[in-house]
Amino acid sequence: MLAIGASSPAWAQTGVDVSIGINQPGVYGRINIGDAPRPALVLQQPVIIVQQPARVEYQPVYLYVPQTHRKDWRRYCGRYDACAQPVYFVQERWVQERYDKHRRNKHHDDDRGHNNGKGKGKGHNRD
Repeated sequence: MLAIGASSPAWAQTGVDVSIGINQPGVYGRINIGDAPRPALVLQQPVIIVQQPARVEYQPVYLYVPQTHRKDWRRYCGRYDACAQPVYFVQERWVQERYDKHRRNKHHDDDRGHNNGKGKGKGHNRD
């Protein structure tokens, strides 16, 4: 969860209750972290391009975007529907580590229940 000071806006003090999405490196977009630990960030403060009236509070979003988009965020925020939201940019290394772990676990799970040299055989004394 985020470590936020008392002067932070209300949106920063609430958790986002969604599932974790594993993004493939090079596939950019939102990362839904749910109650998982905060990802490694490029910047520690969120970026907001379009300020909204005080009564409108948006939840922060975590985005994995190319460096060119991050550097000129004002130009690219509309592609991610995130110009009015506080945005945390997630480090590519963090995405790569999660993706690699997900693939290893998926590969391990794929080996289960697909016979793997067991079963489907005729057994002893059976033709």
